[in-house]
Amino acid sequence: MTYYDSLETRSPAEREAWLMARLPQQLALARRKSAYWRQRLADVAVNSIASRAALATLPLIRKSELGELQCAAPPFGGLTATPMGGLSRVFASPGPIYDPEGRGQDWWRFARALFAAGFRAGDLVHNTFSYHFTPAGFMLEGAAHKLGCPVFPAGVGQTDMQVQAIAHLKPAAYVGTPSFLRIILEKADELGADVSSLRKAVVSGEALPVTLRKLLSDRGVVVRQAYASADLGLIAYETPSEGGLVVEEDVLLEIVRPGTGDPVAEGEVGEVVVTSFNADYPLIRFATGDLSALLPGISPCGRTNVRIRGWLGRADQTTKVKGMFVHPSQVAALVARHGEIGRARLVVDDASGHDRMTLHCEVADPSAALQAAVVASMREFTKLRGEVAFLPAGTLANDGTVIEDRRSYA
Repeated sequence: MTYYDSLETRSPAEREAWLMARLPQQLALARRKSAYWRQRLADVAVNSIASRAALATLPLIRKSELGELQCAAPPFGGLTATPMGGLSRVFASPGPIYDPEGRGQDWWRFARALFAAGFRAGDLVHNTFSYHFTPAGFMLEGAAHKLGCPVFPAGVGQTDMQVQAIAHLKPAAYVGTPSFLRIILEKADELGADVSSLRKAVVSGEALPVTLRKLLSDRGVVVRQAYASADLGLIAYETPSEGGLVVEEDVLLEIVRPGTGDPVAEGEVGEVVVTSFNADYPLIRFATGDLSALLPGISPCGRTNVRIRGWLGRADQTTKVKGMFVHPSQVAALVARHGEIGRARLVVDDASGHDRMTLHCEVADPSAALQAAVVASMREFTKLRGEVAFLPAGTLANDGTVIEDRRSYA
């Protein structure tokens, strides 16, 4: 079987009619069951929102707003349509932002992405996404189980033990970040371990540069990307054609001009905005903060849904480092803790082949003690390790940049 189901090969007109028929129903459900949407959609004639033009008249809700909304109305900002007792799990993303998971198999809708990457019933999946705090580990595990795949819940870190497990268990497939797959393969070389059973992978959480894809392919691992978020689950996924990412069947995606809610022309880079049809957590015109663009035509693989170019950066300065979001507000809180710091900028690069973040900060009287304290604060606020570079006053440009991403995505 080439396709996960017949939804993938519908005519574009049939799919659009199906989405537009469901849209007013989802708005009505959200208004009926969610305190937030009850207020937000109070004056909206939801039955009239049955076209993309009509949808574009509704305001955006931004991912960056979730923390504030949740503080005002714990725990989910009134956005959920299912009471706490009806949920399966609750997660926390950096911010913190709390993310609900409802009940049911493959609630995050990731099985389609795994199937497109060649995962089949009986394949043992080595899952290196975190099962701690954030939902990624469970996202991929639920999808694997939907396909009939057993899972080794490896989680993050402990590279030696990961290599040992792969060498012993011979999994066919990997899920996790692409950079960690590279680390595992390099560690296997160092230990003289045979990890050649890994032949296919679905990666997410960070960009997949062309050079890294080739390196992994040369090692015999066919890698496919998935684009997802802790709020929405799967948004789009890569297919064997490797011609952009095909949008998941159960979401409605728009590309809008950053800073507005206005849809842009096909091919123009803009912010990804998603309306989900999730009955537990309805998100309507949810602005992800990610940049992408629509690709013309239909994928050569035969799937007929619209495609996006993939992740092209952030519409705001929030960025992902080693699969974790780092927010400007976290940098501001860190700087506020250390009064000796003047202007500061968090620089993210990958000169060493791996994500690295360095806080460049202007300090009049640098010291080893201050450096150690700032490094500790970086770990506390971002949950990631980082470095510190002290600079003389006046060195950093006064341009409002808080997080600068210098990584290459070529």
